[in-house]
Amino acid sequence: MLQVSQLDISPGDRTKLKSITWQQYKGILDDLTPHRCARIAYDNGRLEIMVPHQRQEDTKEIVSDLIKALLEELNLEFRSLGSTTFERQAELKAIEPDQCFYIQNERAIRGKSRLDLAIDPPPDLVLEIDSSARTHVEAYEAIGVPELWRFSKRGLSLYCLQLGKYTPLEESLIFPGLPLRDLLPYCMEQSRKLGRNVVMRDFRQWVRKGKR
Repeated sequence: MLQVSQLDISPGDRTKLKSITWQQYKGILDDLTPHRCARIAYDNGRLEIMVPHQRQEDTKEIVSDLIKALLEELNLEFRSLGSTTFERQAELKAIEPDQCFYIQNERAIRGKSRLDLAIDPPPDLVLEIDSSARTHVEAYEAIGVPELWRFSKRGLSLYCLQLGKYTPLEESLIFPGLPLRDLLPYCMEQSRKLGRNVVMRDFRQWVRKGKR
């Protein structure tokens, strides 16, 4: 059995393995336990192990904080489950997002310590920070995540699941009427210039004014 300790994975690196069975994938996942900064994506025998770098994590944290602030200001209950491992063994797919949120389905998973997609709903929103490679869209389609956000050098792209495939959106279905595709990248850049707290305070004030 391949051991994760045998792999030379540095921040920003992606290691791709082929012809990995589901059982081997599960063994590697167990072996990754001491290295949980690493994230995995498994798709029908192909396994990718990625260790995020500092800028990727920084972007994820700030954008996640903005989403949480938006949900709080709109008084929408939610759970953020970070890089939880989501699996569909029947489709031989597994994925760990950069961040994910239960919003509409928050009550359905409230209080649960372990999720099983055979009986539990998938997250309502997944956030992926694509700094060096593509998001594993097929895995999220198989899992059934209704809304996917991809943050890259080009900005923020929004997608909704329709008939099992992702379709681009101009605005979020979860947050209709809000110009998030332009606003969140702007806030991200401003946070690097002015500081996190300044941007978070201004963002919350903007949301409150919009509610009036």
